[in-house]
Amino acid sequence: MSSTQSAIEARRIEPPARTAGSAWNKDDWWAVLLGLGLVLAAIALFQYDSSLKWLAVTPARWSTFGQLGADLANNAIRYLAQFAFWAVTFSIITAALGFETRRFLPAFLLLYVASLVIFAIGQWDQANKYNLEPPLVALALGLAVANTTGLPRLFEAGFRVELYIKTGIVLLGATLPLSLMVWAGPIAILQASIVSLATFFVIFYAARWFGLDKRLAATLGVGGAVCGVSAAIAISGAVGGRKGDAPIAITTVVIWAIVMIFALPLVARVLQLPTGVAGAWIGTSEFADAAGIAAAQAYGELAGHVDGIAGTSDQAVWAFSLLKIVGRDVWIGIWAFVLAIVATTRWEVREGGRGTDAGEIWRRFPKFIIGFLAASVLITLSTRGLSLADYNKVAVPTLVNPVKDMRSWAFIFCFLSIGLTTRFRDLAEAGIRPFLAFTAGVVVNVILGFVLSTIVFASYWTNLVR
Repeated sequence: MSSTQSAIEARRIEPPARTAGSAWNKDDWWAVLLGLGLVLAAIALFQYDSSLKWLAVTPARWSTFGQLGADLANNAIRYLAQFAFWAVTFSIITAALGFETRRFLPAFLLLYVASLVIFAIGQWDQANKYNLEPPLVALALGLAVANTTGLPRLFEAGFRVELYIKTGIVLLGATLPLSLMVWAGPIAILQASIVSLATFFVIFYAARWFGLDKRLAATLGVGGAVCGVSAAIAISGAVGGRKGDAPIAITTVVIWAIVMIFALPLVARVLQLPTGVAGAWIGTSEFADAAGIAAAQAYGELAGHVDGIAGTSDQAVWAFSLLKIVGRDVWIGIWAFVLAIVATTRWEVREGGRGTDAGEIWRRFPKFIIGFLAASVLITLSTRGLSLADYNKVAVPTLVNPVKDMRSWAFIFCFLSIGLTTRFRDLAEAGIRPFLAFTAGVVVNVILGFVLSTIVFASYWTNLVR
C-alpha cells in the first residue's frame, strides 16, 4: 500500500462513541424533526384550505432587473419571516449540536443572502438557456470562492452541509407520495430500477478494479445510480466512509451532470426523438435532478418549433420526472439500508472489526431516510382519494409546491456550503481513478437508458399522457 493510500485510509471516519441520549447530538433526528414539522404544518394548513406558500417564498420569474427588484421589495416581509424561521430553527439545532449561536447566525445570514441571489439567478427567464440551475450555480460559486479568495474561518460555522441536505431529503419525501409511484406505472419503475442497479454495480466493480476502497466505491456507485449529493452523503455515512468520499462523489457527479445537460438534448435532437422518449432517456442518463429538469425542459421546448420532433413539452418533463425523481430517487433509502448491512456484517468483519451487530446497523443507518419515508406516507394519506388529475390541480399548488420550495432552499444552502468548504487540493490525492470508475458507469448508463427508452419501451414513452 502506498504512503498516499495509507494516509487516505487513516482518514476514515470512525463511528463516534454512543452514549445515552446521544441521538440528539447528531443532526439526523434534528433534520427529521424539522422536515416533518414543516410537512405536518403544510398538511394542517391544506386541510383548512390554506397553504404554507406565504413562508415558502421564492423569487418570481423575471426578465429585467426592475421586475426582480419590484418582486423582492413586494415580498420583503416574507423573506424576513423566512430568514427568521430558518435562522431560529437552525440556531436551536446547531446549539444542541455544540456550535455557538453567536458564530452561526452571522455566517447563516451571509449564506441566506447569497442563496437568495442564486435563487434569483435561477428565476431569470434566460436561465434555462444558459443552464443556470440554482443548485449548480450555488456549487460553482462556492467552489470558485473556496479555491480562490476563500472566506474567513469564522464563517464556516454556518456551512452545516449535512444538516441542510438531510432536511432537504426529508422534504423530498413529501414530493414523492407513494401514490405517485402507482400513477407512474410499472414501466417507469421497472426501467428506473434496471438502470439504478446496473449503474451501481458497474461503478462499484470498476472502482474496485481501480483499487479504490469499498466505501468510496459504494458512495460513487449510489451517487451515479440515484442522486449525487443526497446519495453521496447518505451512503458515505451508512458504510462508514472517509471524510473525503462524499465530496469526491459529489464533484464527479456534478461534472458529468453538466456534460449531460448539453450532450443528451443535442444527441436527441440529431436523432429527432419524440419528446417523451427523450425525456425518458434523460431521466435514466442524467445524474442530478436540477440538471435533468433543465435538459428535459430545453428539449421539450423544441416540439412544435423544430421539424421532426413529435410530442409536447410536458411529455419530456413528465417522462424525466417519472424516471429520475420518482423511479430512481426512491432507491436512496433502499441502497442506504442494504449497504449499511453489507458494511457492518461483511466488510468490517473481514477487516477485523467488532463483527455483526444489529444495533450497529441501526446506528449506522441514516435516520433521515426514515423522515423521507414518513413524509411520503404523510402526504400519501393526506391526498388519498384524489385522482392524478385532482392531485396535480388541488394538492400540488397548495400542498406539495410550498414544501418543494422549502426543500429547494435547503438544497441551495447545502450546495453552496459544499462549494465553500471544498478545496480541490483535498480531492486531488484521490487522483483520477474515481472519475474513471464513474465514467465506466456513465457509458453503461447512457447506452442502457437509450436502448430502454428508444427500443424496449419506446411506444410507452412516445404515447405518454399525464
